[in-house]
Amino acid sequence: MEYSRIISITGLSGLFELVGSKADGAIVRSLEDKSTKFVSSRIHSFSHLESIEVYTVRDNVNLVELFQAMNASGEALPSEKDPAAVKAYFQKVYGDMDFDRVYGSDMKKMVKWFAILKKNDVEFKLREEEEELVEEEVAEPVAVEEAPAPKAKATKAKAAKAAPAAEAEAGEAAAEAPKKRAPRKKKTEEE
Repeated sequence: MEYSRIISITGLSGLFELVGSKADGAIVRSLEDKSTKFVSSRIHSFSHLESIEVYTVRDNVNLVELFQAMNASGEALPSEKDPAAVKAYFQKVYGDMDFDRVYGSDMKKMVKWFAILKKNDVEFKLREEEEELVEEEVAEPVAVEEAPAPKAKATKAKAAKAAPAAEAEAGEAAAEAPKKRAPRKKKTEEE
C-alpha cells in the first residue's frame, strides 16, 4: 500500500485508501475494517496525507517527516485520551513542533493515524522522493548516449512540421466531403 494513496475524509473517522475517483466523489477502502464504499464530494472533503503539513518553530514540515521521526524514535504510543501524555510524547519525539499552533486534537489525530498506518504496514515515503531516485538512475545512462540524440531531434522536428500540414489536409478533405443524409421516412397508408 502506498502512502500517496492514503486520504483523510472530513466527517469520517480513520484513514482511507483511495481506490478510484469519479466526478462526484471517490471510492475508498477503510484501513481499519477494510470495507469499500463510495463517498460523495458534495458532502465530504478529501485530504491526501502527503499534502498535510505541521507547524514547527522553523519551516512547516510535511506530515510524513513527523511520522518518520515517530517511527525512528521507538517510543511507545501514548493513549489518545490523555492530552498531556500526547503532548509530552511529541515533545520527546519531535521537539521542533510549534505547540502553540498545533492543537491537542490534531496531535491525538496524528497518534491515531500513525497507529493505523503502522498496523497496515504503510511505508512513510513521499511520491516526490521516489521520483527523484528514479530520475537519478535514468540520468546516468542518458549521459552515455549523447551522440545519437541530435539525429533524433532532427527527425522529431521534421515530424512536427509535417503534422500540421497533414492535419490541415485532413481538415480540408473533411470539409469538402458531402454530409450524409438521414433516410427518408416511409409513407404510411393513412397519409
